[in-house]
Amino acid sequence: MDKLKKVLSGNDDDEEQGIVTQISDGSTLSWSTRIKGFVICFAIGIICSVLGTFCLFLPNGILIFALLYSFGSLTALASTCFLMGPFKQLKKMFAETRLIATIIVLLCIVLTMCSALWWEITGLAILFCALQFLALTWYSISYIPFARDGVKKCFSTCMD
Repeated sequence: MDKLKKVLSGNDDDEEQGIVTQISDGSTLSWSTRIKGFVICFAIGIICSVLGTFCLFLPNGILIFALLYSFGSLTALASTCFLMGPFKQLKKMFAETRLIATIIVLLCIVLTMCSALWWEITGLAILFCALQFLALTWYSISYIPFARDGVKKCFSTCMD
């Protein structure tokens, strides 16, 4: 209805809203609060992942590594909820273009936790963490237009 009012009043210059405007409409938090929340949450995720990696070299540190690394990945993933709002973020996560990447990321996080907590297989936990990293990277670049196509083309060129 708002678009119709804008068109009828001749104020149609907002046809293509910027990402800042779209993000602002998605949440009741102020822009500065959302940016602070995103940065803090993302930083906590990275710090947990790095601390988990350092704990890997401790004796029997695989459990702490898997917990911290997985918690860091989830926290970094959840940090984007501050920018768009949780419902928009979930909608975008499970959109058709990201569905497989999202499922693989979440599956790798669960398998990392299972391999460290219940199965207690060190090599498997490290493998799932590596897969978790790759899946999260692939998921993240899905938000950049044509980035996945560029990565595919780069790898196919390197393989030829």
